[in-house]
Amino acid sequence: MSITVLEPGPLTTVQDAGRIGYAAQGYRSCGAADRYAYRLGNALLGNPETAAVLECTLCGAALRFEKDAVFALTGANSRATLNDVPVPFYTPLYAKAGSVLRMGAVTAGLRSYLAVGGGIATPPVLGSRATDVKCQIGGLAGRRLQKGDTLPTGACDARALWQRITARQLNRPLKDKLVCVGAHPVREQGAKCLPLLRAVPGPQQDAFSDAARQAFTRSIYTLTPDCDRMACKLAGAKIEAVRGVDILSDGIAAGSVQVSANGQPIVMLADHQTTGGYAKIATVISADLPALAQLRPGQEVCFGFVTPQQGVAEARRQAELLQRVAARLR
Repeated sequence: MSITVLEPGPLTTVQDAGRIGYAAQGYRSCGAADRYAYRLGNALLGNPETAAVLECTLCGAALRFEKDAVFALTGANSRATLNDVPVPFYTPLYAKAGSVLRMGAVTAGLRSYLAVGGGIATPPVLGSRATDVKCQIGGLAGRRLQKGDTLPTGACDARALWQRITARQLNRPLKDKLVCVGAHPVREQGAKCLPLLRAVPGPQQDAFSDAARQAFTRSIYTLTPDCDRMACKLAGAKIEAVRGVDILSDGIAAGSVQVSANGQPIVMLADHQTTGGYAKIATVISADLPALAQLRPGQEVCFGFVTPQQGVAEARRQAELLQRVAARLR
């Protein structure tokens, strides 16, 4: 089974759960920026949770299914059509051979995901199909999709899967917003209601005074135009380091909040480098990174510290939501 790319959109890549275990050799993990939306798409179809999907930024792709397929759309909503008929997000959908899916510009959020029964089956590189554009590995030739590309998909009896879905009446959009996007808190600051990014103290927290840490958690930060899959650079209250922010380079994780030489925070995302030489004041918990991955330049966020135990509890809570969806097809 395969999918033909009719129009690729501005940035569409193959992504999965990431390339794990190769940071020591200098390879970035990459993978889906919004891990919750990615995992939800696979859960809706009964796919393995590490199956590869397509990630579309700002505007989706136009694709032709060469054989019957079951698919699901998650993440940032757009006006999607199948053979010119509008189709919803957050539900399994059936496409007959030759059907054309068109995903328009997103109406809110930033990144949309297309999961298909059996997953996208491009050749794995170092145990992952995730596209690393900088290293030119994974996905389809290590690059964003282009017009005319053909994407192989994994083994899936689409008709049998669709029969299971319809027999259990699962061919309806999820209605619970909590399940669709995960639980993401907000904070009211003055007249504003802002996304709250919860974080644990960073490995170099002692490089910052109590006043600096308070400024970090009490201020409002704006996403700058210099945001991508690698990191979100923010602008707001300056965070002063006690003896400067330069350190001997050490490991970087998704969610690491580096403070640059100008005192502004940078939050690492899926394509983050493996090491960095700026002090890290905090690490955003994994449960809140999907919310950040859906924000656009110009939008505002705030930060709050939590304990590692609270961060783990929130990750487990999201995992339980996804397990409930996946269990419907078992």
